[in-house]
Amino acid sequence: MDKSEGCCSVQLIDGDGIYNVSGIDHFIKDVKLGECGLSYAVVSIMGPQSSGKSTLLNSLFGTNFMEMDAFKGRSQTTKGIWLARCAGIEPCTLVMDLEGTDGRERGEDDTAFEKQSALFALAISDIVLINMWCHDIGREQAANKPLLKTVFQVMMRLFSPRKTTMLFVIRDKTRTPLENLEPVLREDIQKIWDSVPKPEAHKETPMSDFFNVEVVALSSYEEKEEQFKEQVASLRQRFMHSIAPGGLAGDRRGVIPASGFAFSADQIWRVIKENKDLDLPAHKVMVATVRCEEIANEKFSHFIANEDWRKLDGEVQAGPVSAFGKRLTSILGSCLSEYDGEATFFDEGVRSSKRHQLQEKLLQLVNPAFQDVLGHIRFGMLEKFKASFDKALEIGEGFSSASSVWFKSCMAQFDEECAGAIVEQADWDTAKVRDKLVRDIEAHISSVRTSKLSELTSQYESKLHEALSEPVEALLEGANDETWRTVKKLHQRETESAVSGLSSALACFDIEQETIDKMVKSLQEYSRGVIESKAKEEAGRVLMRMKERFGTIFSHDSDSMPRVWTGKEDIRAITKAARSASLKLLSVMVVIRLGDETDNIEKTLTVALLDPTTSKKSTTASDPLASSTWDGIPSSRTLITPVQCKSVWRQFKTETEYTVTQAISAQEANKRGSNWLPPPWAILALIILGFNEFMTLLRNPLYLGLLFVGYLLLKALWTQLDIPGEFRNGALPGLISISAKFVPTVMNLLKNLAAEGQAPPAANPENRPPSNNASSSVSSSKNPPEHKSASKTD
Repeated sequence: MDKSEGCCSVQLIDGDGIYNVSGIDHFIKDVKLGECGLSYAVVSIMGPQSSGKSTLLNSLFGTNFMEMDAFKGRSQTTKGIWLARCAGIEPCTLVMDLEGTDGRERGEDDTAFEKQSALFALAISDIVLINMWCHDIGREQAANKPLLKTVFQVMMRLFSPRKTTMLFVIRDKTRTPLENLEPVLREDIQKIWDSVPKPEAHKETPMSDFFNVEVVALSSYEEKEEQFKEQVASLRQRFMHSIAPGGLAGDRRGVIPASGFAFSADQIWRVIKENKDLDLPAHKVMVATVRCEEIANEKFSHFIANEDWRKLDGEVQAGPVSAFGKRLTSILGSCLSEYDGEATFFDEGVRSSKRHQLQEKLLQLVNPAFQDVLGHIRFGMLEKFKASFDKALEIGEGFSSASSVWFKSCMAQFDEECAGAIVEQADWDTAKVRDKLVRDIEAHISSVRTSKLSELTSQYESKLHEALSEPVEALLEGANDETWRTVKKLHQRETESAVSGLSSALACFDIEQETIDKMVKSLQEYSRGVIESKAKEEAGRVLMRMKERFGTIFSHDSDSMPRVWTGKEDIRAITKAARSASLKLLSVMVVIRLGDETDNIEKTLTVALLDPTTSKKSTTASDPLASSTWDGIPSSRTLITPVQCKSVWRQFKTETEYTVTQAISAQEANKRGSNWLPPPWAILALIILGFNEFMTLLRNPLYLGLLFVGYLLLKALWTQLDIPGEFRNGALPGLISISAKFVPTVMNLLKNLAAEGQAPPAANPENRPPSNNASSSVSSSKNPPEHKSASKTD
């Protein structure tokens, strides 16, 4: 037994297959295994001789198993089965180092002991590490397939399921990803299990009842020591609390208490030693297997170091390589020929198998370079297509013809260059790379097509916007009965022109008619959208447009000359005409009329807003504008709702009232300014009396007062009798009417004057004379007609 810092080891079974009873008892006492109860785990390792098993265990578990000295040659280091306790791992973990398989020291006894030791490891261990070289994956003998097949068969017959975890440790991992190696291993193990003859009790038992399969990969210990140590440190963490749920051995069954471990291991070894099913293979086959494997490994190593291969690989990494297939075929052929020459005298079946394995291993090594070559070819063809295709489009070649011509040209050149990259020893297919190139080219064509179609669409949309926007704005600004018919004709003409141009341009793109129809429909919708958008803008400015139109008509005559309010103009008629024109504009702007539909919106607005009897009707009938929708008009076509029209009109009248008032004021001021002659009564007095008599009146104020009183009485009679109104229907009817009303009117005036004269003094605090009161009464009697006239003018 050997002891070192934190570790204790013992040879459990020696090289002759003898179980070390006393040694294991001392070991159990030293490590105090009996105190662990069920809280312990057993790990073992199996694999080819000189494959680094002991080195892996020492690095992984801190054990002190003897390691091979590479400088003294490759020879057997571990003999029999050694057992040690792992350092620094909880729970207590025991690890067994098995003698390597396929060793030359044992000769014909080798396979018998390796089967026995392998079966012992699977039967007693919770976790079995199967150490194997990366390049042995997929092989028959080197991957221990026959060994595992025999072990599986005997284990099912001799032992009940205990759920052992088989952890395949792939050593010296190459560039092949673990994701590609693991499925191969799992598939091989499943095939071995399926092919094993099973006893009746386990006919339908799945492999998962006996084994859990895990796979890890480690870098080369000699070439990448630091990386190897990092990976081993990471793997070591998986053995911490390995028997806990979810651990490597978390679902083990039938655990023997730690105190009975030595006895149980002894009994299992006895059963295995007495079993006769573990027969030796033929010595000739065994020797051929070992020697051909050595030759194959040697040729593989020579190939890796081959200067021609290294140079070719370097060129591939740098860029495209011509005649790649021919050069690599020659290098591979030389390597395989050397193997054939040295292995020619060994068993043919083994020799062929190892040759096939060597060839697969070599092809696996060079496949990345082959893929890189195909990648260079694919990338070059894609870039050539892009440049040629884009140039053809720039010079005006049709899209469809240019894409078709250059696609065929580039694919033909790709096939030609791929033929030069084919390796004779491999049956590699370039179809996937070719399909990838086809997809890339089609994606570029699609991208360019999308870009070009987008440009075309934008171009024709821009033309439509330019052709419709300003003309529609101008037409709506000068709204009249023909506005929407003109807009409709303009819309149809420009849309048909744009659709025709777009359809002609799309003919060379080789796209489906459905796509063309969608693009045409989108362009038509855009055309209508331009008009609707512009109509909405103008609808938002309708009040401003109405005021502008009102101002233009109200302030200018029929010859578009500014009006001068001389007093002869009929302001009422002019105001009505201007408001009617503004209402016309409003009626045009309330809805979009691009179809053949008719409506009575203008009539409704005229009746509701211009009819002077509207206010009277509203008390007995419903208001036609008290609604948010127009009858028969969908909301999508509505620009201004009825209730909004009412609000706009109210604001319009308010904001234009000042203009009308100003015109009336200007007219009255003009009248006053142009009245430079004396009053009519003065002119009449001059004519009747003459100048001397007129001067006498001026010198005698009493006469003048009497004349003034007479003037007031005559004016009061003029107002009370409404002489201008009576003469509207003719002179004779007017005289008759005035003569009938004259006497009653005079008597009424006299009565009023008498009543004023008899009023008490308190009623006249200012003590004004009766003549003044009469004058005031007459003045008050003449005011209502003047107010009435003003209201009519408004």
